[in-house]
Amino acid sequence: MAKTTTPGLEPIDRLEEKIKLLVSTIGRLKGEQGRLTEENARLGREVETLQARLSDAQGETAELSSLRDERDVIRTRVSEMLQQLESLSL
Repeated sequence: MAKTTTPGLEPIDRLEEKIKLLVSTIGRLKGEQGRLTEENARLGREVETLQARLSDAQGETAELSSLRDERDVIRTRVSEMLQQLESLSL
């Protein structure tokens, strides 16, 4: 559209420029919203993965604790058996 110098059309020209700027801004914001939506979905999947890993690690920690307790019981029993053998003086 050719710019006119008619004083009565200057407000319309300014309005046209503002509308073009607004349309451009809306287009940019829609693109950014799409990008952020994808990033949010990716981060959501990453959180789920990390939660699953944390759950696995907690299970392994509980199992490790159980195994350590069992090892301590076995160590105590073996120690008692060794003491009994020593007391026999064979």
